[in-house]
Amino acid sequence: MENNNPDYVYQNVIQLDDADASRKFIANVFLWMFVALGISAFCAWLFANDQSLVQLLYNPVTGGNTGLGTIVMFAPLAFILVISFGFNRLSYSILTLLFIAYAAVMGISLSYILLAFTAGSVMGVFITSALVFGVMAIAGYTTHQDLTKFGSIMIMLLIGIVIASLVNLLLHSTGLDMLISYVGVAVFVGLTAYDVQKLKRIGAGIEYGDASAKKMALMGGLTLYLDFVNLFLMLLRVFGRRR
Repeated sequence: MENNNPDYVYQNVIQLDDADASRKFIANVFLWMFVALGISAFCAWLFANDQSLVQLLYNPVTGGNTGLGTIVMFAPLAFILVISFGFNRLSYSILTLLFIAYAAVMGISLSYILLAFTAGSVMGVFITSALVFGVMAIAGYTTHQDLTKFGSIMIMLLIGIVIASLVNLLLHSTGLDMLISYVGVAVFVGLTAYDVQKLKRIGAGIEYGDASAKKMALMGGLTLYLDFVNLFLMLLRVFGRRR
């Protein structure tokens, strides 16, 4: 269910010469992020509130996932890999379809959250995540401090979280799980500011290349979407109340 934010390297970026173009680029990035969140929220709500759809993912007899449920759990990672490695080869239209499909599948996998946690705690954590994300996005956009080295540290910590999470699959340690969650919150808070600053620089034409601005905005939206979703998941692990 949980996706970890890959460190996208924007090596093929066109130059945008004026401030208006830069603001348009950032606006398109956030537009794609909101589109993805809207699709995911709708799919999560739909599958969590329709018992026939729930049974497509969860087998109440065995108490485990169905075949489709297992596919849905791992499909988001597959979409991320296809989008990332196919970025320069795929057309903008194909990338858009993959982006929308990814958001839908991610939403279906997130429907498990609505079944496991109370609606009140999910809503409370979502609002908290939105506020924290918004504050850090503004900070990343307005700060004059170079966050490149800070971002590198956050990415290293993210790799540590992934390794620790895999280890904890064997240990089943509640203490380690909470530690991972707290560190995860800090990491995705930091990555939000770092990624927004990186996208601002791309929009300002600091980095150059031959990729289309539309494709870069789409990838930027995916990056911020992942930051938000993972921040939400980490906060939910800390503050969420289970049914």
